[in-house]
Amino acid sequence: MAAEKRRMKHESEKQRWDRNFADLLQELRVAQTGVQILFAFLLTLPFSSGFPNTTELQKDTYVVALIAAAFATAMIISPVAFHRALFRQGRKPELVRYAHRMATGGLAFMLVSMVSSVFLITDYLLNIWAAVIFTGITAAWFLTFWAAIPFTRKNWMDEDAEEEDEEALNEPV
Repeated sequence: MAAEKRRMKHESEKQRWDRNFADLLQELRVAQTGVQILFAFLLTLPFSSGFPNTTELQKDTYVVALIAAAFATAMIISPVAFHRALFRQGRKPELVRYAHRMATGGLAFMLVSMVSSVFLITDYLLNIWAAVIFTGITAAWFLTFWAAIPFTRKNWMDEDAEEEDEEALNEPV
């Protein structure tokens, strides 16, 4: 980590924006695959034989999950369209800031879609109380890994670099 921190100190502003954009695109590739699979599943669900047996609450939950997946897909893919519009205009900082906002919004809609899908399926298979409990656990799980841990560990690299620097100082020469 200390080596990466030193490298980051010596990169130009253009190199930093290029690296940030490349990192963001890698992250979006992962999210895009997940949301597209979920969206495809949701698109086929009404055509399954058991769907007519769903309650009004389940149908409403389905619509929330479907629309949230559609919004997530649009927001996660939008940096590609924005990049096409700004291609070779020297506006990488603007692109990275926009892509960051869209990725964050896309992940939020993806969270809503995933949690709604869990509720829909658990309510269909079990009962409303089990569905509420499992959905709450699922939402808490996502929020822990997607929000709480990243928020509390914002300065991970700085702490790791400090530990490595301290270890290097304490090593015999």
